[in-house]
Amino acid sequence: MDDDLTNFLEQRLEQLLRAQRLGILPPGDDYEIARIGDTLACRLPGMKEHMRVRVPRCVLLSALPGAGKTTLSMTLAAHGIVRLCPDEEMFRRHGQYGVDFPRGAFKVRERPVLDDLAAELHELLTAGKDIVFDHGLWTPEERLQWRTLVTEAGAEPLMLYMPVPHHERWNRIKARNAKAHVDANSISFSEEDLLRYAGRFIPPVNGEPHVVYDGHPESVLRALGYDDTPAAAPRPRRAG
Repeated sequence: MDDDLTNFLEQRLEQLLRAQRLGILPPGDDYEIARIGDTLACRLPGMKEHMRVRVPRCVLLSALPGAGKTTLSMTLAAHGIVRLCPDEEMFRRHGQYGVDFPRGAFKVRERPVLDDLAAELHELLTAGKDIVFDHGLWTPEERLQWRTLVTEAGAEPLMLYMPVPHHERWNRIKARNAKAHVDANSISFSEEDLLRYAGRFIPPVNGEPHVVYDGHPESVLRALGYDDTPAAAPRPRRAG
């Protein structure tokens, strides 16, 4: 790649990242950021595989409670992908939702947790680790925020939309509610809660980069370049 092309791509990348920081990046342009990053990292067509620099990936999830986020995330973690989970960190710091702290205090207590995990996500991606962020992103603004964090770390986001019918999600929630006092991933919800959350959820549309999850973790693993064999002994994530 000649110097003129490199300079052009670097200038274009700077423009796109500036637009991200200002919140005015057009939908879909984060893919251009990833493609330019790949090119500048020497991932060029025809280049020998051993000469390529691998860009880390981050799986982001857009889904309501009971859609299977944790099941998918744990499957990916078994293959060596680092899993970050705000619900588990909330449980570790504050205890059970609605018991050890009032439901109305959830968002206030969650904010520092998300900030800390955003910093950890950036650190891990810049170190070349693949990540799955086990957290439902309900709005276009949330999804843009986390895609931006990923691309600014020099990584490539994969946004999965996980549409699951209400009755199926409610059956799963009913089964896990009994474990809410001991399992960070089993936050207790009523059916009224789920219906209210569904009214606040804005699914991705065609203009927003995403892939509809087909219910098969192996399809995600293949998209990330992993085989179907779990890692021998994934290291537990350090508690922060």
